[in-house]
Order: sequence, then C-alpha cells, then structure tokens
Amino acid sequence: MQNYIKIPIYAYLCVMKLQMRDREILNIALPAVVANITIPLLGLLDVAIAGHLGEAQFIGAVSVGAMMFNLIYWNFGFLRMGTSGLTAQAYGRGNRAEQAHVLQSAITIGAMIGLAVIVLQVPLRWLALWCIGPSPRVTQLAQQYFNICVWGAPALLMMMGVKGWLIGMQDSRSAMKISIGVNVVNIIVSLSAVYFLQLGFVGIAVGTLSAEWCGLIYSAWLLRHKHGWLGGKLQLKQALRLRHAGRFFKVSGDIFVRSFLLMLVTLFFISVGAKSGDVVLAVNALVMQLFTLFSYFMDGIAFAGEALVGKYAGRRDGFGLRASVRRLFAWGTGIAVVFALCYLAFPHQIFGALTNSPQVIATTMQFHWWCVAIPPAGMAAFVWDGVFIGLTRTRGMLAAVAMAFATFFVIYFAMPSSMGNNRLWLAFVCYLLARGLSQTVLYFANRYGRVGGVQ
Repeated sequence: MQNYIKIPIYAYLCVMKLQMRDREILNIALPAVVANITIPLLGLLDVAIAGHLGEAQFIGAVSVGAMMFNLIYWNFGFLRMGTSGLTAQAYGRGNRAEQAHVLQSAITIGAMIGLAVIVLQVPLRWLALWCIGPSPRVTQLAQQYFNICVWGAPALLMMMGVKGWLIGMQDSRSAMKISIGVNVVNIIVSLSAVYFLQLGFVGIAVGTLSAEWCGLIYSAWLLRHKHGWLGGKLQLKQALRLRHAGRFFKVSGDIFVRSFLLMLVTLFFISVGAKSGDVVLAVNALVMQLFTLFSYFMDGIAFAGEALVGKYAGRRDGFGLRASVRRLFAWGTGIAVVFALCYLAFPHQIFGALTNSPQVIATTMQFHWWCVAIPPAGMAAFVWDGVFIGLTRTRGMLAAVAMAFATFFVIYFAMPSSMGNNRLWLAFVCYLLARGLSQTVLYFANRYGRVGGVQ
C-alpha cells in the first residue's frame, strides 16, 4: 500500500522539478531573446538615418561598415562564450575567487585584443573591405565609418566578457540591460550628431562609438552595484600577468578556431550568392534573415544551457544537469516547430513584409521549403552549443563544427551545378544537421551528462 502512495508523490515531485527547470530556462532565455531582438532594430534605425541623408551609397556604407566589424569581432566570440561556461561552473561550486578570476581574465584579454585591433586597424580595414568588395564610393564612406568606430574596440570586447560573466552568474537580465542601454545611447547620440550637430554620415559612427564606451561605463557601474564583493577579489597585477588564465586560454582557443570555421562557411555562402546575380543574392539574404530571426530565439535557449549546465556541472549534480538538458531540448523543439509551421503557412506574408519586389518574392517562393527545413535542422546545434559551453567541452564543439564544415563543402561540390541555388541551401541544411548530430554522438559517447563532464 505504501508503494502505491509513494508513486504519485514521486510523480508530483518530478513534475515540480521539471517546472523548476522551465522557470530557470525562461529566466535566462527570455532576457537574452529581448536583447537579441534589439540588435536588428538598431541596425534598422541606422539604415533609416543613412537613407535620409540624400545618397543611396550611405545605406550601403552603414551595412558594409557593420559587416566589417562583424568579420573582425566574430572570431572573438570566445570572450563571451568561454567566460559564461567557466563562470557558471564556478558559480555552481560557490567559488567567488574563481568567479572573479574568470571575469578578470576576460576583461583583460578583451582590452588587449581591442588595443591590438586599434594598432592593426589599417591592415584589418583593408582585409575586411577586400572580403566584402563594395563600390569605390561605398568603400570611401565605409572607411570613414570604420576609422571612427574602431576606437570602440576595447570597450566592445570588454563588454563581451562582462555579458558572458553575467550569464554564467545566472543573471541574463543584467546582460540584457547593458545591450538595451547601449542601443538607446546609440539611437540618441546618432540622431543628435546627424541632425543637431550636422555631422552627416559621420554622426552615425559617432553614435556607435559613444554607445560602446557608455555601455562599458554602465557595465562597470552595474558590476559594482550588484556584485560589490568583486572589488576585494580583482587584482590589477594578477590581471596584467594573466594569472589564472590558463584554462580560459584553453577553452577560448577551441572556440576561436570554431568561430573561424563558421566564418569561412558564411563568407563562402555570401560569395556564391553574390556571383549568382542580384536576384539570387536578394533571395538568399531574405531566407538568411529568417534563419537569423530563428537564431535570436534559439540563442536564448543556448544561453540558458550555458548557465544552467555549467552550474550543475560545477556542483557535480548529474541529475540536475541531465534534467536541464532534456528541458532545453523540449523548449528548443517547441520553438523549431513554431517557426517551421509559420514559415510553411505564411510564406507570402513574411516575404511581402521584407520586400515589395514581385520578382524577388516570386523567386524566393521557389526556395521557401528551405525556410521550413532550417529550424528543425538547426535546433540541436544551438542547444548542444549551450550545453557544451556549459560543460566547457569546447574541443567537442570544435570537432563537431569541423565535421559540419567538411560536410558543407563535400555536399556542395558533390551536387550537380544544375541544381543552382538549391545546391547551396542543401549544403547549408546538411551543415546544420551535421553539427547537431555530431554533438549528440559526442555527448552520449563520452557520457558527459553522467558526472558533469567537467574538464
């Protein structure tokens, strides 16, 4: 009789624990999604300001300028990802000294890389423009934009470390506040510089630069306000000597190479699309925008994975870790299904909202099945990235991306050229699938979830 009583009690406790996992996931994921959504809104405003300055080239220059920095900063994503995983594990262990050391390493390395970007700005500017290949007039304007915004590199890279640290401390709300604050300052200063100070196109770059340094100042204030104990743990001499940074470099190195491989796939994708004509280039841009929108939501789940999996790994709590992974995949699957159904049911409405060109809409409809395929194909890759970062199993992430990288190019060059643009999208979808499948095999083969899998 007692066993019959225990069964519903046990089931109730399991449900309550799952609900707790869901709350933990949403507390981290929702602020991250909100912060992500502000990014395209800011870019849209910059384009709108540029579009009212009188020359069509101003719009292109803003886009090219932003792309130049994306190419440079993409490879330094380890400042956020590596920091969040290491911090989450230190948080799980309750080790404040280790938490402070991770933050110290991240902001120090971020500052050093930022200074290096400033010193090497001429060759970096040339390389970025060479990769993008804009027209002479857009090149001239993009150089002006770059020459101003490059001075914000230390601030932006240090903020990446701070945001990663806050996510690892289970505090994505503060990271969201920093992102929103930066965007608000950017909007206010850009509008003021362009229209009140009459700086014209240069005012947009001034707004971006001002926002980055104001964001760093706000980040410092926020850390002092919410984590005042850091003052007694951070030591300048140790920071400059990069003490306690060995594990940070090990994790960051794997993420750096992984990011570089991802960047090569993206550059190849853009290059092939650009050589296929203006219409195909526009079509690929629209479909990729839908992938980007999906990624904003999945990044929230990935951030939750980094924080929660790292916390339970630090505690050596295998049950909590595995339960979190299951719920992360449940949320990821739900998001993927919703996006796939929306893309399946409303393609005309979605493409019509993005462009008013009948030719582009008609051509894009020929490829809308790839829009439907991308969410289910890419879901696992996003979730596993968060899990592996939380476990600091970055070598596994690198191996999975290397396999996906090879899959992308093998499939693209193995398919007949008669497939046209479909060949490119088939390779991209298989690349997403390969990332997710590779990490699934690595996770279960190495039993990472059994004891936390901490290096």
